[in-house]
Amino acid sequence: MPAPILTTSLQIRDLAAELGRGPAIAVDLEADSMHCYKEKVCLLQFSTAEQTWLVDPLAKPDLSPLLPVLADPAIRKIFHAADYDIRCLRRDFGIQINGLFDTMISSQFLGEEKIGLADLLNKYYGVELDKQYQRADWAIRPLTQPMIRYAAEDTRHLHRLAHLLEEKLRAKERLDWVAEEFAILETARFQEQEGPFFLRFKGAAGLDRRQLAVLEELLQWRDREARRRDAPPYKVIGNKSLLELAKTQPRRLPELVGVEGISPRLADRYGRDLLHGIETALALPEQELPIVPRGERRVRDPQLEKGMAALKGWRQRKAAELEMDAGVLINNALLEEIVRRAPTSLAALAAIPGMKTWQKQVLGGEIIEALRSEAGYDK
Repeated sequence: MPAPILTTSLQIRDLAAELGRGPAIAVDLEADSMHCYKEKVCLLQFSTAEQTWLVDPLAKPDLSPLLPVLADPAIRKIFHAADYDIRCLRRDFGIQINGLFDTMISSQFLGEEKIGLADLLNKYYGVELDKQYQRADWAIRPLTQPMIRYAAEDTRHLHRLAHLLEEKLRAKERLDWVAEEFAILETARFQEQEGPFFLRFKGAAGLDRRQLAVLEELLQWRDREARRRDAPPYKVIGNKSLLELAKTQPRRLPELVGVEGISPRLADRYGRDLLHGIETALALPEQELPIVPRGERRVRDPQLEKGMAALKGWRQRKAAELEMDAGVLINNALLEEIVRRAPTSLAALAAIPGMKTWQKQVLGGEIIEALRSEAGYDK
């Protein structure tokens, strides 16, 4: 039976009542980030163990009855790769997710080689998910029947997958580990971006100040054009092209076509705007040119390097023992902070920002011993 699409406030109220009666809800969403300037959630998917519903937020129903259900920690919310979804739900609808169980994080802590939902469902249940609609424009209406089927499949199988992974985690005594990860993820929020565009542009750090001015001018123009067209900025002109324009700074229309990614058609459409942006940046006085903020330059520290080498070596051995990815076990940034602070007790280790309780309990003693015996931290 096809999943019903709910579009009215009355239907949402009835759905919330139904979802509130069960122990667990599988949740997913579809957005239009590949097709518009400012992305939005276009479809919500909910599944109990018996039934699946699709909610159309673009029909503008009142979603408020869902908020207390989704915030109730007594009702499990099953997601796969929840980070983006949790941020979107909070931003677009004020929805807070509590009681999270993330099947992707669970698979990481089990050392699964492939952690994509399609891979996991195929491995354990022989289910073949059709992923051709991952990049579809979910704002179109009416939705096609294949899109509806695709959306429903993403939550329909999550209950049994979550049960399977939970049992595996219990057998490995790692349920407390993932529970702490889930609690942290529940607080995820989108952060407002501040400052010039070039600060978030890969490759900007390699430019001189005049080239940065050109890049920023072009990025500002692209953003205005993307907003006007209601399109993602990359669909106006790609990052590689903008970086090349910042470096070469062409002054004439024919020179634009030689830049990677700029076709004659694109040059004809935007050439004058691009050249104007370049000329504007080139005319800026020297004192107005932007600067890439540089962190404090670190003096080479042999003791730090020795400590990092010791902890990375220990981490690699421990990750192999636990059959986990080393980066999931503990990341490089936290390792470096540990080496800098050189804790000699579990209490000191636990006080380091970013150190999780499960890491202190499972890894703490070995970390301190590795610092002492392998890196010579005897303080």
